[in-house]
Amino acid sequence: MKITFLGATKEVTGSNFLVEGAGKKFLVDCGLFQGNAQTELENEEDFMYDVHDIDFMLLTHAHIDHSGRIPKLYKEGYRNPIIATKATCDLCSIMLPDSGHIQEIEIEWKNRKRKREGRESLPPLYTAEEAIESLELFKPVMYDEIVDLDENIKARFNDAGHMLGSSMIEIWITENGETKKIVFSGDIGNNDIPLLSSPTMIESADYLIMESTYGNRLHMQNNNKAEILLNIVSETLNNGGKVIVPTFAVGRTQEILYEINRSKEKNKGNEEFAEKYRTFMQSKVFVDSPLAISATEVFKKNMDVFNEDVKKEIENGDNPFEFPDLNFTRTADESKALNELDEPCIILSASGMCEVGRIKHHLKHNLWDPKNTVVFVGYQAQGTLGRSIVDGAKKVKIFGEEIAVNARIEYIEGYSGHADQEWLLNYVYSFINKPRHIFLVHGEKEGQVVLKEKILENTNIPVTIPEFGDVYELNDKLELLERKEVPDKYRYIRLSIIGRIETLKEEIEDMESIVKDTMLTEDANDDELLKLNDKVKDLERKIVDIIENK
Repeated sequence: MKITFLGATKEVTGSNFLVEGAGKKFLVDCGLFQGNAQTELENEEDFMYDVHDIDFMLLTHAHIDHSGRIPKLYKEGYRNPIIATKATCDLCSIMLPDSGHIQEIEIEWKNRKRKREGRESLPPLYTAEEAIESLELFKPVMYDEIVDLDENIKARFNDAGHMLGSSMIEIWITENGETKKIVFSGDIGNNDIPLLSSPTMIESADYLIMESTYGNRLHMQNNNKAEILLNIVSETLNNGGKVIVPTFAVGRTQEILYEINRSKEKNKGNEEFAEKYRTFMQSKVFVDSPLAISATEVFKKNMDVFNEDVKKEIENGDNPFEFPDLNFTRTADESKALNELDEPCIILSASGMCEVGRIKHHLKHNLWDPKNTVVFVGYQAQGTLGRSIVDGAKKVKIFGEEIAVNARIEYIEGYSGHADQEWLLNYVYSFINKPRHIFLVHGEKEGQVVLKEKILENTNIPVTIPEFGDVYELNDKLELLERKEVPDKYRYIRLSIIGRIETLKEEIEDMESIVKDTMLTEDANDDELLKLNDKVKDLERKIVDIIENK
């Protein structure tokens, strides 16, 4: 039995694992790489397996970093089953076509530039139509149901508590009369996501492939995160500003709507809270994301997987997704009108990392104004616009325009959908029969190293942090058989060039500041200015040579 790691290795996105056993080959997840331009180029690369050789695929959940390359699989000829929970199938039916639409829009923008340069147009990674066609392959299953995938392979999907329909998957593979069990954790929930049940604790595993997003972090214990959000909102609204919340369209938007609605019940009789709540209720709340609107409808259709408290509220007629002055903006014109709205309001808009979608327009129009507040409520991957803002950037570029970050920036960590270090360790401790070996994936290297040391210190279970392309034989000794070489020998040269250009842009901005402040002063020496002018002209010539491909 073998496993090959082909994504989410020492990074958070691009989950993709190839398992070979009992004469079958199958995938667990096939997600998009997300982040900066350099990272996203990896989505264009060929799969490091023949898609026609894959017998089936198991999908942990619908988030695009786990499901986003499924239409690419389909486009290249994959036609076998994709097995996931019913809620995951329902969410993919809106998320994958939306992703295809984004692919089409982004390539259209690139192709306009290529056309001006006299170059051939490029196809999108996949289209919305191809994403819709790939949905034919999805086969829904229920939580806790044991699924026979082959006479020697079976699986069970357990609630991961991360998002609607998210799963950790137990897989039993029998070879030569011996059965071994692999567990893929998927993304492990934060244990207090208001709509969902807590993550399932699994009793045993031979091998555990576990996420490690927050391997070196403890979440702030925001048990009152709804109140924290309400405080931020009321202060901003009273100041005449807008509250912009970059939300992940699926999961986080619905959780925030629920939390705001529920908070009024928890604080009955609290006059200070009541005043803040009245301020909130007198302001308009806009959910500005067609995908979030559709996802909210999917949530309403899958309330059977909510936790028991939420089910009781629903049975009593309290819909967690409905309250006065909640507005859903479906069209682009309705979205644009929000930027002309001259009154305090709350705007929840995707994407959560601020890389694509309507949120970029809202940031462009509101980030510069100190009256406004931007509230982040989820993980921000390295290289994203959201990460730059959270990390304290004073200026950011949006649609080619430099925007000053004058707005108040807040990050409410308690809304994270991922378990922190404590709960990741608790997940490992919960195994009655401990794994022989643990592989850490879906995390940044620094956090993985810390988590590995913690696991070794507290359990003595061997831990491996795999590299991209590593192939392991899952036997008693656990052998690294090979590290697959990327077929395209120029791949890393291309990525390196993109990285160098990004660095060069930053260095030119720094150079501009230094030259203005120290070299273009009134007492500057004329000879030095002439030399500097020649150097800048020489740099300009070299840049023009690259643009004209000389």
